[in-house]
Amino acid sequence: MSDLPHTNAYLSSLFDLTGHRALITGASGGLGLHFARTLARAGASVALAARRADKLADAVKGIERDFGAKAVAVSMDVADRNSINAAIDEAAKGLGGVLDVIVNNAGVSGTKRPLDYTDEDWDWVVGTNLKGAWAVMQESARRLVESKTPGSIINITSILGSRVTHLLTPYIAAKGGLKQLTQAMALELARYDVRVNSIAPGYYITEMNRKELEGDVGGTMLKRIPTRRFGQYENLDGALLLLASKAGAHMTGSEIVVDGGHLISAL
Repeated sequence: MSDLPHTNAYLSSLFDLTGHRALITGASGGLGLHFARTLARAGASVALAARRADKLADAVKGIERDFGAKAVAVSMDVADRNSINAAIDEAAKGLGGVLDVIVNNAGVSGTKRPLDYTDEDWDWVVGTNLKGAWAVMQESARRLVESKTPGSIINITSILGSRVTHLLTPYIAAKGGLKQLTQAMALELARYDVRVNSIAPGYYITEMNRKELEGDVGGTMLKRIPTRRFGQYENLDGALLLLASKAGAHMTGSEIVVDGGHLISAL
């Protein structure tokens, strides 16, 4: 049996991120901004990344006001390796050290019949969701390894990395690839004490899917979810904090599904 103290203070300390520096991509709104606020609430300093840093000014002020956490905004285009490197270095400078929690959240999608997608559509969706995540992961990992800093990389995949639906072919391919890439990088980076895991959300209403999920499509989709409801952003907090903190210290190559039972549905 463990001789660790079973007290509330000990349990709280497991999820305490004080002293950690986190980068969240796609942080201008939706899940990305929520992830940044959740990590800041747990004590982390946070860098919010999006293509336009000026869109993040109010979010940064809100985090500093609400949680007393250090927060900075950086411009990052995940389709541009130079932009990624510049943003990571700027964020590390602004937060005072190597970024040791990386949340790969930036993503885009399209809705077309598979025969109507162009090469440009494919490159945009797969380039952002898979290649962009790969580049952020690789450049972040390089800095962690070079500085001998333990770290946690958290990729936001999707239940569509494990099942399919209509009209989202490139997105499904990208998320399936990111699920496998998470495991491959976990294997490669474990020796450096860098953990790589993923969270696979089910259906959550975001700016990207609001029109569909608040319409007839959403009504049909709800019938396929055993809990009969879409996820609330806070439903992802437990998984995020587990993977970011020492509570998940022995987890790598794992995917946590948070989908209201959607994957086990027969529909």
